[in-house]
Amino acid sequence: MVVVDVVVFVLGAALVAFTLSAAVRTVVVPRGTPVMLTRVVFVGMRRLFNLWSRRAKTYEERDRAMALYAPFSLLSLAIVWLILVLSGYTAMFWAIGNNPLRDAFRISGSSIFTLGFAALTDLPSTVLGISEAGLGLFLLALLITYLPSVYATFSRREQVVALLEVRAGSPPSAAEMIERFARIDWLDRLDDLWSQWESWFVDIEETHTSLPALVFFRSPQPDRSWVTAAGAMLDTASFVASSFPGHHPDAELCVRSGSIAMRRIADFFEIPYNPNPERGDPISVGREEYEEMHARLVRAGVTLRPVTDETWLDFAGWRVNYDVVLLALASITMAPYAPWSSDRSLSFRRAAFTSWGRRRRASRQ
Repeated sequence: MVVVDVVVFVLGAALVAFTLSAAVRTVVVPRGTPVMLTRVVFVGMRRLFNLWSRRAKTYEERDRAMALYAPFSLLSLAIVWLILVLSGYTAMFWAIGNNPLRDAFRISGSSIFTLGFAALTDLPSTVLGISEAGLGLFLLALLITYLPSVYATFSRREQVVALLEVRAGSPPSAAEMIERFARIDWLDRLDDLWSQWESWFVDIEETHTSLPALVFFRSPQPDRSWVTAAGAMLDTASFVASSFPGHHPDAELCVRSGSIAMRRIADFFEIPYNPNPERGDPISVGREEYEEMHARLVRAGVTLRPVTDETWLDFAGWRVNYDVVLLALASITMAPYAPWSSDRSLSFRRAAFTSWGRRRRASRQ
């Protein structure tokens, strides 16, 4: 029996250590490191919400359901932490002689929630009880400090997304943005946007990998999404860099910044993509769509380079850097309809989310 007690105590301590490590890596460590426990909770909750959202008859109903996904998953994660710590300490209390198992569970529950209704009569039990109470408070404190950081970052992200609606319409698109700027003779002011959005991309790269739950926090308005906003800005910058006369280095830097940010977020979710695409590689936007946008803007009075193989390859050469990851992120976030992003992301929906936490296959080697 002594051997059994030792094994049970070690297993209980290992479970507590595993949970504490997962909590710290999820909340405290400022680095986008996939955590198995967090992944299991979020993927499990996603499957439940997928079942719920399938009953929705309209996008608005599905959006209302999915708006609860990230908050509920975060709260469920804290509950899972407490349950695992409770279970680990129950095993340790049982191993040091608090029998039967019901008594060990009662002492563990009394300690983790600092209720104090179960008496601790010996030194080993007292030491375990005090450590469990401290750990329980620590986990709750982590969650309490984590949530304000999440919502502050969410608010900062959404402020820029909301401003885009005035400039690019709802849903946002590159064609709409350029046409609106041409209508008010502000095409020269497009250059003012690139540095703002370059900073925004840098911000979401850091925050959406260190606080990955933010990826699934939906915008206050059902027709907005950080993913479709990013896609509209990247397409605008790509079109300006490829199809406007002259050289536009600020637009090119914006595309590079956005592509890096979207790829880093995709890396966290183990979304496969070609890390070294080449000019001429296929993209999800067809040449006919590019030519339609070009013709629309010419009719709006925008001066553009003529449509040639060169201009099309230039545009496709910029778009290929973010094409796959944009569609995949639109899919896993169930982004609202927007041209050239979520409107063609259904093929990614089944595979993209379930790949979170798995090793990248040969395409990422």
